[in-house]
Amino acid sequence: MAKKRIAVLTSGGDAQGMNAAVRAVVRTGIDKGAEVYAIYEGYQGLVEGGERIRKMDWDSVSGILQRGGTLIGTARSEEFRAREGRRKAAFNLIEQGIDGLIVVGGDGSLTGANLFRQEWPSLVKELAQSGEITAEKAAEYPNLLVAGLVGSIDNDFHGTDMTIGVDSALHRITEAVDAIASTAASHQRTFIVKVMGRNCGYLALFGALATGADWVLIPEAPPDVDNWQEVMIERLKAGTKAGRRDHIIMMAEGAHDRDGNYIGSSEVQKVLEEALGEEVRVTVLGHVQRGGRPSCYDRNLATRLGYQAVITLLNAKPEDEPVVMCTRANRIVPLPLMECVEKTKAVAEAIAAKDYEKAMSLRSSSFKDAFSTLKTMVRALPHSPEPGQKRFRIGVMNAGAPSPGMNTAVRTAIRLGLDLGHIMLGVRNGFDGLSKNQVEEMNWMSVSGWASMGGSALGTSRLVPEGKDLYGIARAIEDSQIDALLVVGGWNGYEAVYKLMNERVNFPAYNIPIVCLPASISNNLPGSEFSIGADTALNNIVDAVDKIKQSAVATRRCFVVEVMGQACGYLALLSGLATGAERIYTNEEGITLKDLQADITNLNVGFDAGKRQGLIIRAEHANTIYTTGFICSLFEEEGRDLFDVRPAVLGHLQQGGDPSPFDRIQASRLARLCVEYLITECDQKGTNNAFIGLKDGKIMFNDMRDFDRMVDEKHQRPRDQWWLQLKEIVVMMAKLAPAEKTKKK
Repeated sequence: MAKKRIAVLTSGGDAQGMNAAVRAVVRTGIDKGAEVYAIYEGYQGLVEGGERIRKMDWDSVSGILQRGGTLIGTARSEEFRAREGRRKAAFNLIEQGIDGLIVVGGDGSLTGANLFRQEWPSLVKELAQSGEITAEKAAEYPNLLVAGLVGSIDNDFHGTDMTIGVDSALHRITEAVDAIASTAASHQRTFIVKVMGRNCGYLALFGALATGADWVLIPEAPPDVDNWQEVMIERLKAGTKAGRRDHIIMMAEGAHDRDGNYIGSSEVQKVLEEALGEEVRVTVLGHVQRGGRPSCYDRNLATRLGYQAVITLLNAKPEDEPVVMCTRANRIVPLPLMECVEKTKAVAEAIAAKDYEKAMSLRSSSFKDAFSTLKTMVRALPHSPEPGQKRFRIGVMNAGAPSPGMNTAVRTAIRLGLDLGHIMLGVRNGFDGLSKNQVEEMNWMSVSGWASMGGSALGTSRLVPEGKDLYGIARAIEDSQIDALLVVGGWNGYEAVYKLMNERVNFPAYNIPIVCLPASISNNLPGSEFSIGADTALNNIVDAVDKIKQSAVATRRCFVVEVMGQACGYLALLSGLATGAERIYTNEEGITLKDLQADITNLNVGFDAGKRQGLIIRAEHANTIYTTGFICSLFEEEGRDLFDVRPAVLGHLQQGGDPSPFDRIQASRLARLCVEYLITECDQKGTNNAFIGLKDGKIMFNDMRDFDRMVDEKHQRPRDQWWLQLKEIVVMMAKLAPAEKTKKK
């Protein structure tokens, strides 16, 4: 039986992560027994055929995982828009024996793929009638199977939580705005930052939320008053009066007013300069948002989508409709392509019809929640409490090891609580500080600038209270009249809250609602698939490993990189997937002498075949005997003249740095829900203790009484670790190339 032949192309605007998707498609296809072709220059290459359609081997996609853009190219094709062009494309695919196509692009590219599939039978018939192909050949290719991957930095495609490239684009935006904010504050200046997004305000909205911007203009929700310029100016002046030294206005390139009139950055600049009496600077980020290396999230997302697209295509029946691979939280799900395309276009149609309520309703719940949160965060000062309102005293604290994003969560919680009329208390230095009553009332400006700050401005500690600490905490709760407590932290924070809950019989002061928000770079907390800080740590690891790999190319070298995570292998596995590591050692899987012998053999075969670098990722507690130093010495001895070995223990750089956009956005989202939960509990005189988490795409509050049941206490990690299922993909992507396997035998 002839091998299945599939092809992959990238089309439309480039997006970071497209190369990772192509790599995944090629290697998955080859591993599953198919022949894989790459179509260069998008649909134009499909029309031209010849050298534009090239068979790929395992090494064709080596070294492209971390590269931006698309190495197989993309181009607009007027020829493909015409039926004659699509007839040529069909001929070129049949000539190569290809009957499966994976398209990485936006809604326009995917619409073109669907039209091509619909016309395929008639195109093949025409080719047979004209004699360009034989009747027998036409009978061999009655249908074209199509699978789509959404590559678009706008994140404007219906049905998927995230598209390939959007996380990287948010990285570019936050890096730029963080840099602009520091110079803006130095000069007490206002900046306008324009980002991409013609019919989708995702980048502007989430970029504003992540950077602490003061105003945002997006196409789905134009200013709801005619004199919006006056409202904006009034808000900015109030912010200056309250103590702000800078102002950032974030706007999507498709911003307009409620009448559909385009709002340009120069127009906003003129209005602000006249009203504020100062210079206003404009920064148009443009294509810098598309450029550069993809983030860790985009590499892993694209890899998983590419893998699943191939599996779906190889298992598809000839009559199956085309699908697009979408994300729902951490799950990859195939959805009907054209149904998603039509709903995507419905947003643009609603905006064009000035039906903004419908446009917002068609966006995801997280989009609407973010917009609601941002409307509060951009206020200069909070709303005044309602007359006669019951004002609760809500404490906010960090606990456990510091984790990037803690400050973002605290800022959101403090401001939302204040805006709802409550008294917000900051607890310094974790449970150690609470035991010493280091509690202070916070105001709106207490958390100014915290959105982008790493570390813990409130301070934190790993203390799990015992003995006199328990008494001190009870006294502090009573003395500070704390009605509820939000704990943003990691394992020690969860343990401490669990301890307080079980000590209620001895300390009645603990009978208050408490909720834990997961913040741990190890991502080792129960009830949540993501902890705040883990994404930042992954990007820190990936940035370091990218540099390490570049240095390794100069000499034939293997690096053994040790990452944090204690007994949880999340950082090791996900960073290994994002960097193309040959081997990943985790505590969950352990390390055996047999593993090490196999890895030595694979490294020797690979370097003997001409490879220039090797990469091993080891979780810090993978094995107490086979340490990083031991592994390096063993590999060095066995590698002999083929390669040398160097260790790289990344240490606390994984905990440092400003939080990634993903962590800032998740921190803001979870903090809002936690504050609302605590206020509801206080209203109802409840005393529930809980921990929040994102699981299967849904926000859940888990009862703290279930904490011990949901964890592996010995290893300080959850019993349910969703990411372990990715091991199969990691192992497959890191296999030896077929030629090397042959040599090995």
